[in-house]
Formats: sequence, C-alpha cells, structure tokens
Amino acid sequence: MESVQLEHENVNELSDSKGDLSVNFSTITPKKPNSALRKVARVRLTSGFEITAYIPGIGHNSQEHSVVLVRGGRVKDLPGVRYHIVRGTLDAVGVKDRQQGRSSAL
Repeated sequence: MESVQLEHENVNELSDSKGDLSVNFSTITPKKPNSALRKVARVRLTSGFEITAYIPGIGHNSQEHSVVLVRGGRVKDLPGVRYHIVRGTLDAVGVKDRQQGRSSAL
C-alpha cells in the first residue's frame, strides 16, 4: 500500500500577485487584545479559489464585482486572512488625502 502525501496548495504558487474579482465586502473583529472593525473582502481568484483579503488604508470605494489585485501577506490579528488587496491598481483606488508620502501602489 502506497502512502500519499497531501500538499498544501498555495494560491500565489506561480506569481507574486493576482488580479481577481471581489465577491463581497465585510468587517472582521481582530483577536484579543485588539479591538477594531477591519475591512476585508472575499475574492474569487482566476484559479477558482475563494480567499479573504485585507483592504489596507483608511476608507475604500470597492464594491461587489470590483476587479482587484491581490498580493500575499497575512494580517497578524485576523485569523485566516493571508492576503492583501493592492491599493491604487485596477478598481481599488489609492487612499484619498493621505498625509504622508507612500509608494504609488498604496
């Protein structure tokens, strides 16, 4: 009898970012001891996976069926959130009236 080893499938296996369709938006409360309403989106990838991605920055205008760019990088106080949405690309606009300089991607 042969033993079969299961591999954990990584969404970003072949590329560092993916452009995909957002399904819905919500807020999640972080783990203890933090307290907030963190903005997240359920995103359906072109590969068929459906993931939860964090929306960084203050405020966003993304709606259902927005096309967003997703990069890797977890959010430490949100369980199960292992991806970030890249601001300033595709349908995700940059942070409005940002006071301090940032790269064009944020």
